[in-house]
Amino acid sequence: MNEKIIETHNLTVYYGKYRGIKDVNLTVERGEAFGFLGPNGAGKTTTQRVLLDVIRPTSGSATIFGLDCRSHGVELRRRVGYLPGELALYKEMRADQFFKMYEYLRGDNGAGGYWRELAERLDLDTNRKIGNFSRGNKQKVGIVAAFMSKPDLLVLDEPTSGLDPLVQQTVMELVREVKANGRTVFFSSHILPEVQAVCDRVGIIRQGELVATQRVEELIAARLNRMTLIFADLPPADTFDLDGVTEISRTEQSLTLEIRENLPAVLAAAAQHDIRDIETHNMSLEEIFLDYYGRGNGRKNGGNNG
Repeated sequence: MNEKIIETHNLTVYYGKYRGIKDVNLTVERGEAFGFLGPNGAGKTTTQRVLLDVIRPTSGSATIFGLDCRSHGVELRRRVGYLPGELALYKEMRADQFFKMYEYLRGDNGAGGYWRELAERLDLDTNRKIGNFSRGNKQKVGIVAAFMSKPDLLVLDEPTSGLDPLVQQTVMELVREVKANGRTVFFSSHILPEVQAVCDRVGIIRQGELVATQRVEELIAARLNRMTLIFADLPPADTFDLDGVTEISRTEQSLTLEIRENLPAVLAAAAQHDIRDIETHNMSLEEIFLDYYGRGNGRKNGGNNG
């Protein structure tokens, strides 16, 4: 039986009269990497801060390891590694001093000295003061601090921000290793190829509300079909004016459609004209994400929408 590591019920946060998140219901199971997707301001960080008991919800509840995040916050944080989106570090400390201090505060967890291996893999010079680091190296400090205790749950907020591509790949390898060890990752990001590469499931949050939760491969397979139809002469503009069908672009001899439903009707309509070829396109998670965020969300055929 799958064990629920994170669970929220109607989680809602208001900042005064402004809504942070509303009625967020999600479950993250042991051993999976869960991608939490949304643009800045969508509610990703607010959700994470409630989980870590940094802020309190207006209503609803959140649990980690079956324990309420409010009443067991201190206990839970011993088992959670957290990389915040905005790092606050001790600028006058050398990185190695910071890690030794952090290791002492975390206590005996069987991962003593693991920070050295992480620093080496991330090419981080731990003999320098943190205040002298570039933004990317400060991000490496945060990554090492999050991973170094080998926590049961990792909560990562935009973990590869400011890193060069090679280091980004190393971070992705670390996430995969956590999964392989049966531990859990809650991965908040807007860098969609990364999420697609390492996450088992994704939740898409829009304006504070969770609009989809699905396995990555199912989201890609089920959300949209994209098809280019090539004709000797283009049919009339209203030929594919069907529910669930959106025209994306056209040239002198072809048009591209996004198809959510009525695929048989699309093919039947195309067959009534001098069709020469059909090309299908696999949609990336990024294209699906953009669709959720307005370009195609809930619309019908709209002509040339680029």
